[in-house]
Amino acid sequence: MTRIALVDDQALLRTGLRALLDAEDDLEVVGEAGDGKEAVALARAQRPDVVLMDIRMPVIDGLEATRRIVAEPELAGVKVVVLTTFEVDAYVFEALRAGAAGFLLKDSDPEDIVRAVRVVAEGESLLSPSVTRRVVETFAASAAPAAAAVGGLDELTEREAEIVALVGTGLSNGEIGERLVISPATARTHVSRAMLKLGARDRAQLVVFAYEAGLVTPGRGAT
Repeated sequence: MTRIALVDDQALLRTGLRALLDAEDDLEVVGEAGDGKEAVALARAQRPDVVLMDIRMPVIDGLEATRRIVAEPELAGVKVVVLTTFEVDAYVFEALRAGAAGFLLKDSDPEDIVRAVRVVAEGESLLSPSVTRRVVETFAASAAPAAAAVGGLDELTEREAEIVALVGTGLSNGEIGERLVISPATARTHVSRAMLKLGARDRAQLVVFAYEAGLVTPGRGAT
């Protein structure tokens, strides 16, 4: 059973999400919160598998709440999915940087929301290629490569760096395999090794690294 926490300052939205998710045999909503401070307390108390987290909230916003949840070792198994109204949202890249496993549009189709929760619960990142490219390119374009990220490049093999760059463009393991003429399993192995070397929490963190290290050039894709 996948345990879910709902965090949004709109009670009506939480009610709708609860009804949708509780209707599934393998999903269970274990709590709700109306602001970021409540979200952190809820995560500590319930240890949900997935938190659906709004960004703009009172007291503590979703970005800070995500940072606090991700920073606590005892909450390492908690995955945060950011809820956003627009595909291109200035806060989404910061949410990924803060440790979110991905993001989901609030007006997504019900079946897509259910699928998203299952995908994240299984340990994958929720990164739609088209939306990821637009969001990250838009808000990372003006940022200079981070020194820590550039230093991390030394830890990667040439093939691993190439694959991290492709992850940064939003490609799945299958799509990376097709691009490089390798099996999806081999691509997954390279991704896992890169995550281990870079200390990345999940695939979403590789996207952030790829842009901060300059492996992906906005508008041109992987370098």
